[in-house]
Amino acid sequence: MHNDVSFVIADELNLYEQQSSYNPNMPLRQLQYLGLLYEGYLKKHKDEYDKFGHDLIPLPVPKFVVFYNGRDKQDDETILHLSDAFSKGMKGDVEVTVRMLNINYGKNKALLDACKPLMEYSWIVKGIREKAKMMDIKNAIDEVIGNLPNDFVLKPFLDMHKAEVGTMWLTEYNEVERDEFILKKGMEKGMEKGILSSISNLMQSSQMTSEQAMKMLLIPESKWAFYSEQLKSLQKTE
Repeated sequence: MHNDVSFVIADELNLYEQQSSYNPNMPLRQLQYLGLLYEGYLKKHKDEYDKFGHDLIPLPVPKFVVFYNGRDKQDDETILHLSDAFSKGMKGDVEVTVRMLNINYGKNKALLDACKPLMEYSWIVKGIREKAKMMDIKNAIDEVIGNLPNDFVLKPFLDMHKAEVGTMWLTEYNEVERDEFILKKGMEKGMEKGILSSISNLMQSSQMTSEQAMKMLLIPESKWAFYSEQLKSLQKTE
């Protein structure tokens, strides 16, 4: 599965990447990619350019673009800045900006109207997501790809490589589901730790029982047994 590419056109080094989840660290990642590409560029032109020499080396101008088609709501266009990651109030000597374009169906109409294959891809992703609410994801992929409009530019390619494309979409879909599951579980664990800490603090500061502390914190009674067991485990480790 290839979802990023770099190429040079008219002295511009274009770095394009597709993301199915929002990532605010793209400026950092693109800066790292750029360093590797410039290193390769210098090796390719080692007989012409010397970075330790007196002559200024002409470099292709970097342009960073991320095509976003995740399920979280995002604006049509967002500019991400490397400096957003700097310590608050600190100014650096390096800035990197990445242009993130939302290519979900219904977003960036002018862009999708100007690029039919991109519009078709967006339409297919939307169709798969809608079908996946009613059926197994594999069947959803097969149904959408198998019933593409005849005027779609992508149709001959997708018909020819149906199995590989289906596997690619299934892999990407499962990866997104997995990442969302891990994030959700992580948040739940963080909340549980915070609640346990609050219960424990109340018990120590106000001489309350665990039940009294949980009642004061408005924790549902259905969760009392769970947190009581967690408290016992915590006390044993201490």
